[in-house]
Amino acid sequence: MACSLPSRRFLGALALLPAATLGFACGQAQALSSLNSTAPAPAAITTAAATTPSGVPVQPARFNPAAGTVTSLAPLVDSVKGSVVYVEVQSRPRRMSGMQGLPPGFAERFGLPPGMQGNSQPRQGLGSGFIIDANGTVLTNNHVVEDADVVRVKLQDGRSFEAEVLGRDPLTDVALLKLKGAPGNLPAVPLGDSDAVRVGDAVMAIGNPFGLDYSVSAGILSARARNIHAGPYDDFLQTDAAINPGNSGGPLFNMSGEVIGMNTAIIGGASGIGFAVPSNLIHALLPQLQETGVVRRGWLGLAIQDLTPELARALKVDANKGAVVAGVNRGGPGDRGGLKEEDIITAVGGRAVDSAGALTRAVALLKPDSRVKVELVRGGKPMTLDVMLGTRPAQRGEEEVTPRNAPSPTTRKLGLGLRDAEGLGAQITAVEPGSPAERAGLMPGMVLVQVGDGKVGSASEAANILSSAKSGAALLLRVRAPDSDSTVLRALEVP
Repeated sequence: MACSLPSRRFLGALALLPAATLGFACGQAQALSSLNSTAPAPAAITTAAATTPSGVPVQPARFNPAAGTVTSLAPLVDSVKGSVVYVEVQSRPRRMSGMQGLPPGFAERFGLPPGMQGNSQPRQGLGSGFIIDANGTVLTNNHVVEDADVVRVKLQDGRSFEAEVLGRDPLTDVALLKLKGAPGNLPAVPLGDSDAVRVGDAVMAIGNPFGLDYSVSAGILSARARNIHAGPYDDFLQTDAAINPGNSGGPLFNMSGEVIGMNTAIIGGASGIGFAVPSNLIHALLPQLQETGVVRRGWLGLAIQDLTPELARALKVDANKGAVVAGVNRGGPGDRGGLKEEDIITAVGGRAVDSAGALTRAVALLKPDSRVKVELVRGGKPMTLDVMLGTRPAQRGEEEVTPRNAPSPTTRKLGLGLRDAEGLGAQITAVEPGSPAERAGLMPGMVLVQVGDGKVGSASEAANILSSAKSGAALLLRVRAPDSDSTVLRALEVP
């Protein structure tokens, strides 16, 4: 089985926390020195206790205001541990192409056929998760459940349920599960405000490291907005609470029992450095994951970079923060909206932009096909443009997740998945191993622009043409490789 996309994008010693058999990196942290039996008598916390979605009041940690220390996490743990779950996954061996090790674009450029076929190894693994509503909706990491054929979720009280994967977002490593046959009274915890947590605030993690069920660790929030180069939308919380193999997908709590992050990654070989997806980002993704199972993001079609002091001087502008437009995709949303190279974008949709990464994240949270105000500096003068956003296309090497409920223009007998390409054509989203599509040398990311003598304008148009082809026919396809304007020919045999 292919490894998860996030793990392939990590740099150097960085490693995600996938299922145990896939080789977790390990991390650990010192326990808080104030958590000991000799601490002064506990005093009531001054903030109000949270209430879970199932209506059960959360008992917060006990504090000693005079000493400024936590005296016990036990009330908090007892209140929320029932919402933390153990996620077990299984997947069967899959066939994979022997050409997977070639450089990107090599096969398309030179017209090579698929190589020898092999079998991936079956996968069994474990992770963590947490229930967010009483009906059995569970959040976990994408890399815990991607490619899984069977997902089982075990509760703290011993009950076990098979789970359906409702939605996945590989780019933020978030997945949504639904427990099958679950009653409507399961213990659940709320998502808190991750923006309200300050560096130095106490946090607590619960998960299943190394299969040790419902282990608790505590620490502080060490840093915010960490970019660990796992993907284009990195905005991780950093904590020194001990996170180890099996903690993936588990909750990071504040001291009021609200989930402010999902434990996701650690640095291999380091102690006390773990990363969590912020709860506010998860909250922003939930509506799409619940409705369609996928996340579609706004897109400007720009190449951007940080505005540095040196660039500011060279561009003769007074601005010291922003994203510099280094390139504009011809015919893309930014181009149509009037954006130009050397523009310095300072805000989008009323949200300040201080870096290229901030612009990428801000646009990604906006709806495709919506209009947005883009504030910028051009030639030293401020101006505002009204831009219609497009839909961010999958980039090379990224997994394309198929919407759950939307009609899919997938031609099953050919083993081919399609979606509308940016502009004209149908982009290939999936190629089933061993299928006629794979034997024809088709690969995800290619754009189908012509079938026979007919031009292809959309995915549904391509699907209709392919599905109506007679058995035994050999169709001549013209496809465009990713990030290329040139096309190549492919012969697709219809079974």
